[in-house]
Amino acid sequence: MIPAEQILPIDVQHIRSAFPILGRQVKGKPLVYLDNAATTQKPQAVIDALTNYYSGYNANIHRGIHTLAEEATAAYEATRDAVKDFINAPSREEIIFTRGTTESINLVAYTWGRANVQQGDEIIISAMEHHSNIVPWQILCEEKGAVLKVIPVNELGELEMDVYLSLLSEKTKLVSIVHVSNALGTINPVRQIIDAAHKTGAVVLVDGAQSTVHLHIDVQEMDCDFFACSAHKLYGPTGVGILYGKKDILESMPVFLGGGEMIKEVSFDKTTYNELPYKYEAGTPNIADVIAFKYALDFINATGKAAIAQYEHQLLEYGTGQLANIPGLHIIGRARHKASVISFVLDKVHPQDIGILLDNQGIAVRTGHHCAQPLMDCYKIPGTIRASFAMYNTFHEIDALVAGLNKAIKMLS
Repeated sequence: MIPAEQILPIDVQHIRSAFPILGRQVKGKPLVYLDNAATTQKPQAVIDALTNYYSGYNANIHRGIHTLAEEATAAYEATRDAVKDFINAPSREEIIFTRGTTESINLVAYTWGRANVQQGDEIIISAMEHHSNIVPWQILCEEKGAVLKVIPVNELGELEMDVYLSLLSEKTKLVSIVHVSNALGTINPVRQIIDAAHKTGAVVLVDGAQSTVHLHIDVQEMDCDFFACSAHKLYGPTGVGILYGKKDILESMPVFLGGGEMIKEVSFDKTTYNELPYKYEAGTPNIADVIAFKYALDFINATGKAAIAQYEHQLLEYGTGQLANIPGLHIIGRARHKASVISFVLDKVHPQDIGILLDNQGIAVRTGHHCAQPLMDCYKIPGTIRASFAMYNTFHEIDALVAGLNKAIKMLS
């Protein structure tokens, strides 16, 4: 049963009115956007922030003393402060801007990894990792002669924690773990994972690409050494990512990219590097999108993250119950703790066929292996159909998904 409107923790219709793209049609049908784990839509405030920067104070940052440069620098650095507060980092110097979670993870692999991982050392990841949290560590292990170990996943889509504990040893240098699975929605017990790793002296990176939009994030309480996330999954622009790192670790790491901004002084004899966070921010950054990112965080904060999470859980429960009524549909990933992602397969139907037929009805879902191909291999499936919910989705859109699936099944039968 759809919850009554008055008990909903957020004003969904008011929220929807802030996202202009939700008013469009796709193939003559109202858009039903259920691909939020891939990227979220943007509120008008974020779009306006991009336009306002380019039309009002477009200038390079940090280096100019003229008015436009000072205005741009202030707006850019205000986003750093907003991110610091959003994830409760101890200091703004620990917030590094990148192009996305992928670059953040690669930054750690190419700097901390190359400086600290040696032949015979071990790195632990899980079977549910995104390719971005697999490939950089494979490259590092191949280069250094280190060993990559994998935490298995059970049939429910949960990590086998007893196996994880058995994998830890004095050889473990790094544990890099996803907080929320993009393919299953599983919420992993990262604090338990981090505590166990620290007892062996290992460093821990948390991939927060999916978790940061759904869960309360406190990197100090979590005690992770690194935390990575992307703006575009937080209702912000594409091309902006965050790497949080503990200050002492960041200061000890070698530089990543060489060029402007990451230096103090350059001569042909010697270069001295800048202080944090600029040590890792070479070149002219993605100024407009970083500035606009703050407006996305402001939108989330104004709506209330706890209220958003409560509503998304209602959508998850309702969607899970409704989809379970479709004959031949099997949900992949039934972890006890999940974010608002439902992955499923249908008997004798390829996910891509369903995706095309749903798109013809204006319904946007994701199909395939979701950049988690090893996880699909664990389940012995080519991929899934994934519906992922955000704060602007509605119960009626879930009903539209169910009706669309039933229509598609009839067409294919």
